[in-house]
Amino acid sequence: MINNFPNLFKPIKLGGVLFRNRIFSAPTGLYNYIPLGTPTPDFIAYFERKAKGGAASVNIGECYVDDEGIPRSRGFIMLDDHETARLGLGKLADGITRHGAIATVELNKRGMVGTPNKDGHIIGPSERELNALEWNDNVGTSHAMSEEQILASVEAFVSAAEFAKSCGYGMAMVHAGHGWLLHQFLSPTINKRTDRWGGNPENRARIVVMICDEIHKRCGAGYPVEVRMSAAEEGWEGGYGIEEGVEIAKQLDGHADLIHVSVGNIFVPASMGVTHPGIFSDEGRNVKYAAEIRKHVKTPVATIGALSDPYVLEEIIATGKADIVEMARGLICDPDLPIKAREGREKEQYRCMRCFYCVGVNYAYGHLVCALNPESGREWEQDSALPPGKKQKVLIAGGGIAGMQTAITASQLGHEVVLCEKTGKLGGPIMCEKDVPFKKRLSEYVDRQIYMLAKTGVEIRLNTEVTPEYAALLNPDAIVAAVGSRPFIPPIPGAEAKNVVSAEEAFSDPGCVGSAAVILGAGLTGAELGLYLNSLGKKVQLIEMRDDIYAEHSAGTYKAALRDAGVAVHFNTKALEITETGVRCEQAGNEAGGEAGGGDTFYECDTVILAAGRLPLHETVEALSDCAPRFYYIGDCRTPRIIAAATGEAWTTARHIGRY
Repeated sequence: MINNFPNLFKPIKLGGVLFRNRIFSAPTGLYNYIPLGTPTPDFIAYFERKAKGGAASVNIGECYVDDEGIPRSRGFIMLDDHETARLGLGKLADGITRHGAIATVELNKRGMVGTPNKDGHIIGPSERELNALEWNDNVGTSHAMSEEQILASVEAFVSAAEFAKSCGYGMAMVHAGHGWLLHQFLSPTINKRTDRWGGNPENRARIVVMICDEIHKRCGAGYPVEVRMSAAEEGWEGGYGIEEGVEIAKQLDGHADLIHVSVGNIFVPASMGVTHPGIFSDEGRNVKYAAEIRKHVKTPVATIGALSDPYVLEEIIATGKADIVEMARGLICDPDLPIKAREGREKEQYRCMRCFYCVGVNYAYGHLVCALNPESGREWEQDSALPPGKKQKVLIAGGGIAGMQTAITASQLGHEVVLCEKTGKLGGPIMCEKDVPFKKRLSEYVDRQIYMLAKTGVEIRLNTEVTPEYAALLNPDAIVAAVGSRPFIPPIPGAEAKNVVSAEEAFSDPGCVGSAAVILGAGLTGAELGLYLNSLGKKVQLIEMRDDIYAEHSAGTYKAALRDAGVAVHFNTKALEITETGVRCEQAGNEAGGEAGGGDTFYECDTVILAAGRLPLHETVEALSDCAPRFYYIGDCRTPRIIAAATGEAWTTARHIGRY
């Protein structure tokens, strides 16, 4: 049954605790799910779902050991406030453990990236001048912690672990990476102390080692302690590399029960893409650091960073690069990844695209939703759902992202579903990107959806356009219009010329683009197309009327990728005319990179590519609106948006068909 992944599903013992496999759910924070300092039902359902899916350990994320450096406010679990925190922590631990996983808590303290303490001071290992870019929003001077403050911090970590254990948590993770207080002590760049807490690796690691040892004394020698560290690419100027990371890990060896090897620093913007590898990074980018550390320690080692392919996970364990694989976004995208891999159902798996939508929405709005998996972040809604409604005959017009998801969900709920697509293939316009290397996961996602359509028994009719007459022949109980949108052609002189192509045409056939191209529009489509064409050796420039890339919650990732690739983006720039040799533009502000703009500018090129947005097919929607007793329209035919909007609307719509 599990011949494909024999190493991945081999149990492992940490301390005195046996974990059922090598797949651990890494910490994720859900800030609006803790409004009063205790987990809500949404929060509990989110983590319980990962235990149901087969992860061996489920870490509930960021919990603070005390309030020094952070105000008591909504959005955080404070482990020194036992009366408040215990209200939900016990129920959360029960929800995880009764499904066979080990509930784990992440213990954290802010240090220099925190708010002033009761004395009005920001504190850390050493006195240091702060600046807002490097230290979150902090400016001024951090004060070196006294011996008493250091020992009090050790006690806070240990007491927090004791409290978590009393609430049912079977392992504690001590967070000593990503720029937080303990990482600050480990870093020779930040820690300039000359006493027993600074200097050589042994002294700098002393606080972490002491915390591990004291937790074992107070919670029992068999109570496992996981230490999360940044092994390299530290983020700070002059930060350490893997050689220093190995020396730090050697100090933890035999004190921690698991060394969790991450990299980077979440308080340095340029480091975010290192800690959380994005769409332009290879899967397992950071595994090499865990593999190197594992050569030098006897303690089991975990790796993390943009992992989701079970075959890659198996290879990591089988070749000895790590003992455990940890995933955050991979299990956000599909919490059932362990079960599906174990049962040989890999074709049903959602594989994370690393699009950052989940991270961006969480930071922006305090809740977490996956672009591909519409159930992710809605676990409480799923668990509390009413029984399926009365069986209906459902006609779905459009076989793109929204149409496919509607069909799958409706069929799973017992409805008779007919899915019609007017072209000869499913997937919609987005399939023009199927050959783009960094969009491989999107193509895999469409393949997964097509597989699920067949498995759930949806009747698919290709080359079939749903018209009022066609709908009348089928006589459905409900029609779902998911007919999509069409490219917007801006009213610019020359927009219909022979040297002008659409973004879809350029993606599908890059050969139609000359050696030099100007793309009108720097949204997701324009940015990705620019990077793709640049990788093919073409000179590309982007023209954007706004002052930033419009990429939902991923603008920083795309700006960095364009900058690194040398693709010029001209913001605050309006195209006035397209000619045979280029585009005449009016600049209203500054260029990307701070160059002064203003006045008319001409950008020479062979090909002009339109990526200025899309228009919803409202006319088709209106024509179908009275062709069935129930009518819904979803996805881009409402308003062109990103995948997450389409999948979310599709799942929600399908779950309500026949119910009200």
